[in-house]
Amino acid sequence: MYKISTTPHINSKQTTQKIMRDVIVALSPAIFSALVIFGYRALIVLITSITSCVFFEYVIGKKLKLGNTTNDLSAVITGILLALNLPATMPIWMIIIGSFMAIGVAKMAFGGIGKNIFNPALVGRVFLFISFPVQMTYWIKPHSFDFFNIDAGTAATPLKTMKNLDIGESLSSLTSYWDLFIGNIGGSMGETSALAILIGFVWLLKQHIIRWHIPVYFVGSFAICMMITHWITGNSQYDVLAHILSGGLMLGAVFMATDYTTSPMTKKGKIVFAVGCGVLTYIIRVFGSYPEGVSFAILIMNAWVPLIDKYCPQYVYGTGRK
Repeated sequence: MYKISTTPHINSKQTTQKIMRDVIVALSPAIFSALVIFGYRALIVLITSITSCVFFEYVIGKKLKLGNTTNDLSAVITGILLALNLPATMPIWMIIIGSFMAIGVAKMAFGGIGKNIFNPALVGRVFLFISFPVQMTYWIKPHSFDFFNIDAGTAATPLKTMKNLDIGESLSSLTSYWDLFIGNIGGSMGETSALAILIGFVWLLKQHIIRWHIPVYFVGSFAICMMITHWITGNSQYDVLAHILSGGLMLGAVFMATDYTTSPMTKKGKIVFAVGCGVLTYIIRVFGSYPEGVSFAILIMNAWVPLIDKYCPQYVYGTGRK
């Protein structure tokens, strides 16, 4: 007996829950790095963010009669990513507000997983940055675990330092590429260690959760723009490697720009999306007053995804038709 059905005709054993588990595994090195570098403060931020994201999704899902949607673990991923985009000193009540914006406004208001147009974790982060800029830019030195004297551990991020460099000055006199690579610097919890992010990237590729196009074209287009600027000006503000290893570039390129729902479906579309993210990040970092630009760049390109999908369609194999 032949079975007649509509497309797709390719079945897979992958489920949303299995995919999310693999993403959690990929995020584990960044989580471990945050705990080692920032100690108990990182743990408090992480637990608060995950718990509040799961709580808001459960309650709102029940109110919208969607059932218990927390079983797919997507709320856990949002909680982890939001936490990794925050300073380790972030007050608990602000984290809860950010979690509500991420889950309640950016995700559930659109109907839940697969229907949101903007990355939920980045919406939560940007809302907190705009609303509480002082707390969102209050960094502590690595391994500064003094419970009673947080002020003693404050430190500027490498991006902020580079923004203030004069011509002829070098970032190497203040920190090293090795410190940038392993995360021995100030910054948001999950963005400091490029090594941890690269390990997660390799795992996602190995498990076929993501393809390499978005991360590589994102970082590559940014690097080319920064390299040209560095070559023209000769200013250490535009040190390409330092910029790649600093801030949220790698975290955003690997874990947030690759979000299934908010990124294009075709390979050509993914490349256009990634290059847009890279160029926008470069523009904001170089010409903007804020030293970082990854979150804004990804959210802006999220809004363009429907148009990118329209003009970069998937053609039926062997026909040339959409």
